[in-house]
Amino acid sequence: MKTATDTTHCDDLAKALEAFRDHAPLIERWGTELARRLGSGARLLVAGNGGSAAQAQHLTAELVGRYREDRPPFSALALHADTSSTTAIANDYGVQELFARQTAAHGRPGDVLLLLSTSGASANLLSAAERAHRLGMTVWALTGRSPNPLQLGADDALCVDAPLAATVQELHLVAVHMLCETFDRAVENGETGRVTAGGRPAADGRPGVVGRLVGRARTVGRTPPGGPVAPRKGQA
Repeated sequence: MKTATDTTHCDDLAKALEAFRDHAPLIERWGTELARRLGSGARLLVAGNGGSAAQAQHLTAELVGRYREDRPPFSALALHADTSSTTAIANDYGVQELFARQTAAHGRPGDVLLLLSTSGASANLLSAAERAHRLGMTVWALTGRSPNPLQLGADDALCVDAPLAATVQELHLVAVHMLCETFDRAVENGETGRVTAGGRPAADGRPGVVGRLVGRARTVGRTPPGGPVAPRKGQA
């Protein structure tokens, strides 16, 4: 028999989702900017702890693989996913350096570091944000309620107004999917300097390096019009 408390979790999520809608313009801006940067050769580094680590890896999987429609892959790394590096760093330098040291290893000026935290107070994420800024990277944060230290240490932050960590993580996943949708739309519209998902040149008419490689890959093994036909296996 159902009780009045059975839907509390759903009710809390629905309430928080209404306020979350106001973040749509920020996510749109992030997705478009990320497409521009990654399309120009930059990379995205993502980090989080626990459930937020899973969300981080979810995002990188969508960018390196695909979200909905097929398109070229883009460079995105979840910093917690290399267990040998993370355990070595934690053992030799301490947990606080877990993401900062990897950021120093992989990050370059113009790259984006996206940090996910329900509390916005994780010391290893704050250290990573500081290291990223020293390198000339841009830092974005997905956090819980504001104000929080990570929000203040980032260049831009989306703070979910919800009292429970579970609700914050659920809305972080919504943000991840909305970010991917905006990113793919920017790629399709040719806002990256690469070819679009359909193989068309970018807006300037000149596909980037990746676009040229994708186009070349599609023609490998094909016979140019009017060219000689290569002998089949077993034929002289």
